[in-house]
Amino acid sequence: MLTLTEKLIAAKPFLKWAGGKNQLLDEIEQRLPNELRSGEIDTYVEPFVGGGAVFFYIAQKYKSIKHFYLFDINEDLVVCYNAVKHNVNSFIAQLKELEEEFLGKTKLAQKKFYYAIRDEFNSDRSPAKLTFLNKTCYNGLYRVNRKDQFNVPFGYYKNPTICDADNLIGVSEILQRAEIICSDFEECEYYSTDRTFMYFDPPYRPLSPTAGFTSYSKEDFNEKDQIRLAEFCRRINSKGAKFLLSNSDPKNENPRDYFFDNQYSGFKIDTVKATRAINCIGAGRGAINELIITNY
Repeated sequence: MLTLTEKLIAAKPFLKWAGGKNQLLDEIEQRLPNELRSGEIDTYVEPFVGGGAVFFYIAQKYKSIKHFYLFDINEDLVVCYNAVKHNVNSFIAQLKELEEEFLGKTKLAQKKFYYAIRDEFNSDRSPAKLTFLNKTCYNGLYRVNRKDQFNVPFGYYKNPTICDADNLIGVSEILQRAEIICSDFEECEYYSTDRTFMYFDPPYRPLSPTAGFTSYSKEDFNEKDQIRLAEFCRRINSKGAKFLLSNSDPKNENPRDYFFDNQYSGFKIDTVKATRAINCIGAGRGAINELIITNY
């Protein structure tokens, strides 16, 4: 059942992405800065765009924002976003062709077709093939090895929707308002002013040494990067920018783990309930705590 916040979204994320924020939109909406509601903020920056749930929500609800800057270090993701932005009709045609060929096969043939497309994608990095793999792979993961090869296995879905043309057209219209950049999050500091709101959704800090999976890109986002991000948040705070950041709550596993309390000391840290989005065991997908950190 859709939440009230989700019902306000006409165009929604076209990719499934680890840590997608659809389920937390209501919690995030409650914590958006007053300056965004009043129209004083005119620039939105998302340094880890991923599936883009928060971007799509804010872009459709808060019309006073004039500038949108979406960053991600994942080149495949950025190329895919730009393909939908600039060439949506061609993108839909390619994806529809893949969908029709896939759905017309037996399950065994679908599996073989999936691995053939995966091999092709690792050679040509086609955005339409990436989207096809995203809709048909295990749990909608994006994961690559150290050679930057996509290596997620087949997903065994009964009847997946691979090409939602109407949504893709809506997504393309919204993306016309955004600049989409392949870069490390620190490159967005240029846009941090007192009229900027930044939403950070980094790769989550693993709850335990074995809880994480690698990798969203060929470079891991490690503990040093988490610290670097906290330092970056302090820099943009000093420039007057507002930020909201979500991350895992280490106290789910260790009540004495004060990593985020220490890194974000002086900022507001809230604990909210979320559902594990990725777990190979269904029973491991129950409610857990996550953190929402703001500087206002």
